[in-house]
Amino acid sequence: MIAVTGATGNVGRSLVQVLTAAGEKVSATSRGITAADVPGGVPHQRADLTRPESLRPVFEGAEALFLQSGGAAAYLLSPGDILDVAKAGGVRRVVLLSSQGVATRPRSASHGATARAIEDAVRQSGMEWTILRPGGFNSNAYAWAESVRTRREIAAPFAGIGLPTVDPDDIAEVAAVTLREDAHAGQIYELTGPVLTTPRERAESLAEALGEPVRFIEQTVEEARAQMLRFMPEPVVETTLSILGEPTAAERRISPDIQGVLGRAPRTFAEWAQRHIAAFR
Repeated sequence: MIAVTGATGNVGRSLVQVLTAAGEKVSATSRGITAADVPGGVPHQRADLTRPESLRPVFEGAEALFLQSGGAAAYLLSPGDILDVAKAGGVRRVVLLSSQGVATRPRSASHGATARAIEDAVRQSGMEWTILRPGGFNSNAYAWAESVRTRREIAAPFAGIGLPTVDPDDIAEVAAVTLREDAHAGQIYELTGPVLTTPRERAESLAEALGEPVRFIEQTVEEARAQMLRFMPEPVVETTLSILGEPTAAERRISPDIQGVLGRAPRTFAEWAQRHIAAFR
Protein backbone atom coordinates (compact mmCIF):
# COMPACT_ATOMS: atom_id res chain seq x y z
CA MET A 1 0.00 0.00 0.00
CA ILE A 2 1.09 3.57 -0.69
CA ALA A 3 0.25 6.38 1.76
CA VAL A 4 -0.32 9.80 0.19
CA THR A 5 -0.22 12.94 2.31
CA GLY A 6 -1.61 16.19 0.93
CA ALA A 7 -4.11 14.11 -1.01
CA THR A 8 -6.43 17.06 -1.71
CA GLY A 9 -3.67 19.27 -3.15
CA ASN A 10 -2.77 19.90 -6.77
CA VAL A 11 -0.17 17.11 -6.78
CA GLY A 12 -1.62 14.73 -4.19
CA ARG A 13 -5.09 14.57 -5.72
CA SER A 14 -3.65 13.69 -9.12
CA LEU A 15 -1.21 11.19 -7.57
CA VAL A 16 -4.03 9.27 -5.87
CA GLN A 17 -5.80 9.00 -9.23
CA VAL A 18 -2.65 7.87 -11.06
CA LEU A 19 -1.85 5.21 -8.47
CA THR A 20 -5.36 3.81 -8.25
CA ALA A 21 -5.63 3.72 -12.05
CA ALA A 22 -2.45 1.61 -12.01
CA GLY A 23 -4.04 -0.84 -9.58
CA GLU A 24 -2.15 0.26 -6.46
CA LYS A 25 -3.73 0.23 -3.01
CA VAL A 26 -3.68 3.77 -1.62
CA SER A 27 -4.26 5.33 1.78
CA ALA A 28 -5.00 9.04 1.34
CA THR A 29 -4.88 11.82 3.90
CA SER A 30 -5.15 15.57 4.38
CA ARG A 31 -6.56 17.79 7.09
CA GLY A 32 -9.98 18.16 5.46
CA ILE A 33 -10.26 15.13 3.18
CA THR A 34 -13.71 13.67 2.40
CA ALA A 35 -14.97 10.78 0.30
CA ALA A 36 -15.63 13.23 -2.53
CA ASP A 37 -11.90 13.95 -2.78
CA VAL A 38 -10.78 10.42 -3.68
CA PRO A 39 -11.81 7.76 -6.18
CA GLY A 40 -14.46 5.38 -4.94
CA GLY A 41 -13.21 2.79 -2.50
CA VAL A 42 -9.95 4.55 -1.64
CA PRO A 43 -9.42 4.61 2.15
CA HIS A 44 -9.05 8.16 3.42
CA GLN A 45 -8.35 9.63 6.81
CA ARG A 46 -8.24 13.17 8.14
CA ALA A 47 -4.84 13.81 9.69
CA ASP A 48 -2.44 16.69 10.21
CA LEU A 49 1.29 16.67 9.44
CA THR A 50 1.85 18.95 12.42
CA ARG A 51 0.39 16.20 14.65
CA PRO A 52 2.41 13.10 13.68
CA GLU A 53 0.40 10.73 15.90
CA SER A 54 -2.72 11.51 13.84
CA LEU A 55 -0.98 9.87 10.88
CA ARG A 56 -0.59 6.46 12.52
CA PRO A 57 -3.80 4.96 11.00
CA VAL A 58 -2.80 6.29 7.56
CA PHE A 59 0.65 4.71 7.62
CA GLU A 60 -0.33 1.36 9.13
CA GLY A 61 0.42 -1.35 6.56
CA ALA A 62 1.90 1.06 3.98
CA GLU A 63 5.18 0.22 2.29
CA ALA A 64 5.74 3.57 0.59
CA LEU A 65 4.95 7.17 1.51
CA PHE A 66 4.45 10.35 -0.50
CA LEU A 67 5.32 13.16 1.88
CA GLN A 68 4.29 16.67 0.92
CA SER A 69 6.28 19.26 2.81
CA GLY A 70 5.15 22.49 1.15
CA GLY A 71 2.88 25.29 2.29
CA ALA A 72 2.63 27.20 5.52
CA ALA A 73 2.46 23.96 7.52
CA ALA A 74 6.13 23.35 6.65
CA TYR A 75 7.12 25.80 9.36
CA LEU A 76 5.46 23.58 11.97
CA LEU A 77 6.48 20.17 10.70
CA SER A 78 8.31 17.69 12.89
CA PRO A 79 9.74 15.61 10.04
CA GLY A 80 11.66 13.22 12.26
CA ASP A 81 8.52 12.41 14.24
CA ILE A 82 6.50 11.89 11.06
CA LEU A 83 9.13 9.54 9.67
CA ASP A 84 9.31 7.59 12.93
CA VAL A 85 5.53 7.04 12.78
CA ALA A 86 5.86 6.00 9.14
CA LYS A 87 8.59 3.46 9.89
CA ALA A 88 6.57 2.05 12.76
CA GLY A 89 3.70 1.51 10.33
CA GLY A 90 5.91 -0.46 7.94
CA VAL A 91 6.96 2.24 5.44
CA ARG A 92 10.32 1.51 3.86
CA ARG A 93 10.33 4.06 1.00
CA VAL A 94 9.55 7.78 1.08
CA VAL A 95 9.18 10.20 -1.82
CA LEU A 96 9.39 13.80 -0.63
CA LEU A 97 7.82 16.71 -2.49
CA SER A 98 10.32 19.43 -1.67
CA SER A 99 11.19 22.69 -3.44
CA GLN A 100 13.60 23.93 -6.06
CA GLY A 101 14.38 26.67 -3.55
CA VAL A 102 16.52 24.26 -1.50
CA ALA A 103 19.16 24.68 -4.19
CA THR A 104 18.33 28.13 -5.56
CA ARG A 105 17.33 30.04 -2.37
CA PRO A 106 19.11 28.15 0.42
CA ARG A 107 19.11 31.11 2.82
CA SER A 108 15.40 31.82 2.43
CA ALA A 109 13.42 30.44 5.36
CA SER A 110 10.25 30.40 3.26
CA HIS A 111 11.66 28.74 0.13
CA GLY A 112 14.88 26.91 1.00
CA ALA A 113 15.97 26.52 4.59
CA THR A 114 12.81 24.88 5.96
CA ALA A 115 12.57 22.51 3.02
CA ARG A 116 16.26 21.64 3.44
CA ALA A 117 15.66 20.63 7.06
CA ILE A 118 12.87 18.29 5.95
CA GLU A 119 15.07 16.86 3.19
CA ASP A 120 17.84 16.22 5.71
CA ALA A 121 15.44 14.33 7.97
CA VAL A 122 14.32 12.17 5.05
CA ARG A 123 17.90 11.38 4.03
CA GLN A 124 18.76 10.43 7.61
CA SER A 125 15.63 8.33 8.15
CA GLY A 126 17.14 5.00 7.21
CA MET A 127 14.44 4.49 4.57
CA GLU A 128 14.86 4.45 0.80
CA TRP A 129 14.21 8.00 -0.38
CA THR A 130 13.69 10.08 -3.48
CA ILE A 131 13.39 13.88 -3.42
CA LEU A 132 11.37 15.89 -5.94
CA ARG A 133 12.21 19.58 -6.30
CA PRO A 134 9.69 21.35 -8.52
CA GLY A 135 9.80 24.99 -9.52
CA GLY A 136 6.69 27.15 -9.83
CA PHE A 137 3.43 25.31 -10.55
CA ASN A 138 1.22 26.00 -13.57
CA SER A 139 -1.68 25.79 -11.13
CA ASN A 140 -0.53 29.05 -9.53
CA ALA A 141 -2.56 30.55 -12.37
CA TYR A 142 -5.69 29.68 -10.38
CA ALA A 143 -4.98 32.95 -8.56
CA TRP A 144 -6.23 34.63 -11.75
CA ALA A 145 -9.41 32.57 -12.02
CA GLU A 146 -11.79 35.02 -10.34
CA SER A 147 -10.65 38.04 -12.36
CA VAL A 148 -10.79 36.06 -15.59
CA ARG A 149 -14.29 34.77 -14.83
CA THR A 150 -15.71 38.14 -13.81
CA ARG A 151 -13.74 40.67 -15.89
CA ARG A 152 -11.74 38.70 -18.49
CA GLU A 153 -8.70 40.38 -16.97
CA ILE A 154 -5.36 39.33 -15.49
CA ALA A 155 -3.03 41.53 -13.45
CA ALA A 156 0.51 40.40 -12.70
CA PRO A 157 3.99 41.87 -12.33
CA PHE A 158 7.07 41.22 -14.50
CA ALA A 159 5.07 40.62 -17.68
CA GLY A 160 8.08 39.72 -19.83
CA ILE A 161 10.13 37.55 -17.47
CA GLY A 162 9.90 33.84 -18.19
CA LEU A 163 10.10 30.82 -15.90
CA PRO A 164 9.74 27.09 -16.71
CA THR A 165 6.62 26.47 -14.62
CA VAL A 166 5.61 22.83 -14.23
CA ASP A 167 2.34 20.91 -14.55
CA PRO A 168 1.34 19.37 -11.19
CA ASP A 169 0.09 16.30 -13.07
CA ASP A 170 3.63 15.74 -14.34
CA ILE A 171 4.91 15.94 -10.77
CA ALA A 172 2.29 13.39 -9.75
CA GLU A 173 3.30 11.00 -12.53
CA VAL A 174 6.97 11.26 -11.54
CA ALA A 175 5.99 10.64 -7.92
CA ALA A 176 4.00 7.56 -8.92
CA VAL A 177 6.98 6.09 -10.77
CA THR A 178 9.43 6.77 -7.96
CA LEU A 179 7.06 5.34 -5.36
CA ARG A 180 6.68 2.09 -7.31
CA GLU A 181 10.16 1.48 -8.77
CA ASP A 182 13.42 0.66 -6.98
CA ALA A 183 15.72 2.43 -9.46
CA HIS A 184 15.07 5.92 -8.10
CA ALA A 185 16.30 5.43 -4.53
CA GLY A 186 18.75 8.13 -3.49
CA GLN A 187 17.90 10.41 -6.42
CA ILE A 188 16.99 14.11 -6.39
CA TYR A 189 14.90 15.23 -9.35
CA GLU A 190 14.36 18.85 -10.35
CA LEU A 191 11.00 19.19 -12.06
CA THR A 192 10.24 22.00 -14.52
CA GLY A 193 8.18 22.64 -17.60
CA PRO A 194 9.63 22.31 -21.11
CA VAL A 195 9.96 26.04 -21.95
CA LEU A 196 10.17 29.44 -20.31
CA THR A 197 6.83 31.24 -20.29
CA THR A 198 6.09 34.79 -19.16
CA PRO A 199 2.98 35.96 -17.29
CA ARG A 200 1.79 37.67 -20.46
CA GLU A 201 2.23 34.45 -22.46
CA ARG A 202 0.38 32.44 -19.84
CA ALA A 203 -2.48 34.94 -20.01
CA GLU A 204 -2.53 34.50 -23.78
CA SER A 205 -2.73 30.72 -23.38
CA LEU A 206 -5.74 31.09 -21.09
CA ALA A 207 -7.40 33.43 -23.57
CA GLU A 208 -6.82 30.92 -26.36
CA ALA A 209 -8.28 28.11 -24.27
CA LEU A 210 -11.32 30.29 -23.48
CA GLY A 211 -11.75 31.39 -27.06
CA GLU A 212 -12.15 34.96 -25.80
CA PRO A 213 -9.84 37.94 -25.27
CA VAL A 214 -8.32 38.38 -21.81
CA ARG A 215 -6.86 41.78 -20.97
CA PHE A 216 -3.41 41.72 -19.36
CA ILE A 217 -2.43 44.47 -16.91
CA GLU A 218 1.18 44.65 -15.77
CA GLN A 219 1.30 45.47 -12.07
CA THR A 220 4.02 47.47 -10.41
CA VAL A 221 6.06 45.69 -7.77
CA GLU A 222 4.27 47.74 -5.11
CA GLU A 223 0.84 46.74 -6.43
CA ALA A 224 1.81 43.07 -6.56
CA ARG A 225 3.29 43.21 -3.05
CA ALA A 226 0.14 44.76 -1.60
CA GLN A 227 -2.03 42.10 -3.24
CA MET A 228 0.16 39.19 -2.10
CA LEU A 229 0.34 40.45 1.48
CA ARG A 230 -3.40 39.88 1.79
CA PHE A 231 -2.85 36.11 1.86
CA MET A 232 0.91 35.42 2.19
CA PRO A 233 3.41 36.15 4.98
CA GLU A 234 5.82 38.99 4.21
CA PRO A 235 8.98 36.81 3.93
CA VAL A 236 7.20 34.57 1.41
CA VAL A 237 6.03 37.61 -0.56
CA GLU A 238 9.50 39.13 -0.76
CA THR A 239 11.16 35.91 -1.89
CA THR A 240 8.38 35.22 -4.40
CA LEU A 241 8.74 38.69 -5.91
CA SER A 242 12.48 38.15 -6.17
CA ILE A 243 12.00 34.84 -7.99
CA LEU A 244 9.42 36.33 -10.36
CA GLY A 245 11.35 39.52 -11.06
CA GLU A 246 15.00 38.48 -10.78
CA PRO A 247 15.17 34.71 -11.22
CA THR A 248 18.58 33.11 -11.00
CA ALA A 249 20.02 31.14 -13.87
CA ALA A 250 19.19 27.96 -11.94
CA GLU A 251 15.55 29.03 -11.60
CA ARG A 252 15.35 29.60 -15.37
CA ARG A 253 17.03 26.29 -16.20
CA ILE A 254 14.88 23.71 -18.00
CA SER A 255 15.49 20.38 -16.32
CA PRO A 256 15.63 17.07 -18.24
CA ASP A 257 14.40 15.05 -15.25
CA ILE A 258 10.71 14.66 -16.18
CA GLN A 259 11.77 13.40 -19.61
CA GLY A 260 14.27 11.07 -17.95
CA VAL A 261 11.77 9.53 -15.54
CA LEU A 262 8.65 9.44 -17.71
CA GLY A 263 10.20 8.97 -21.14
CA ARG A 264 8.28 11.93 -22.53
CA ALA A 265 8.56 15.70 -22.50
CA PRO A 266 6.83 17.71 -19.76
CA ARG A 267 3.47 19.24 -20.64
CA THR A 268 3.31 22.92 -21.55
CA PHE A 269 1.35 25.62 -19.74
CA ALA A 270 -0.95 25.83 -22.77
CA GLU A 271 -1.82 22.15 -22.33
CA TRP A 272 -2.51 22.73 -18.63
CA ALA A 273 -4.77 25.67 -19.51
CA GLN A 274 -6.78 23.58 -21.97
CA ARG A 275 -7.38 20.85 -19.37
CA HIS A 276 -8.37 23.23 -16.56
CA ILE A 277 -10.11 26.04 -18.40
CA ALA A 278 -13.47 25.28 -16.70
CA ALA A 279 -12.12 27.07 -13.61
CA PHE A 280 -11.76 30.27 -15.63
CA ARG A 281 -15.08 30.33 -17.51
